[in-house]
Amino acid sequence: MTPIQIYPAIDMKGGKCVRLYQGDYEQETVYGDSPFEMAKQFADQGATWIHLVDLDGAKDGEKVHANEVIRIAKELPVNVQIGGGIRTKEDVRFYIENGIDRVIIGSLAIANPTLVTELLEEYGGDKIVIGLDAKDGMVATHGWLETSKQSAIEVGQFFAEKGAKFVIFTDIATDGTLQGPNLNANRELAEATGLSIIVSGGISSLEDIEQVTKLAKDTSISGVIIGKAIYNNRFTLLEALQEVTKW
Repeated sequence: MTPIQIYPAIDMKGGKCVRLYQGDYEQETVYGDSPFEMAKQFADQGATWIHLVDLDGAKDGEKVHANEVIRIAKELPVNVQIGGGIRTKEDVRFYIENGIDRVIIGSLAIANPTLVTELLEEYGGDKIVIGLDAKDGMVATHGWLETSKQSAIEVGQFFAEKGAKFVIFTDIATDGTLQGPNLNANRELAEATGLSIIVSGGISSLEDIEQVTKLAKDTSISGVIIGKAIYNNRFTLLEALQEVTKW
């Protein structure tokens, strides 16, 4: 089987690389002063994708770190996916026209599913990724500050019918905790939707990556996002990339 894709994550806040604990903007750890330099380090270690999140954008509803995102996409030999602060068709067009490979739609998927359906029709499921962040199975929006009345499975099924291919699924309870991913929730979402699931949240060890890789053999799980574990030196990106090629 094809190895699952590793997506090293760079969360941007105030121009720096940070990680939040369970999405709490008051519980942040700064890991670097330059998202570009961090992305370059990942590229140098063999990353083919970079997962970028504009935390300020997610909270404020506008593109705050767009210049940094575009610089990474244009100057480094990596594919880039970006989420956070994407609220309009113009936001999506801006990123795609500036060389971004995938645009992640999160809050907008709940607030305006009609618009997101139009985006899927225009750009296709390879460019438009649905970001589902869940608290107790219910989708959270606006930088995780609000919880909707829709389940991740319901939203996933809806957009699967509209042409979506990829979903980034984050279990907020595990994000930034280094306690392991919620494998059952990811399995359920994959089996219920058939979408290509990118696991996000809680990865703490190479054993966690092994578990996701094994799960991917029997489901439509296709990738894993890794953040805090790399920054806290639990393992290196190179070790993670080597781990997924074993299985």
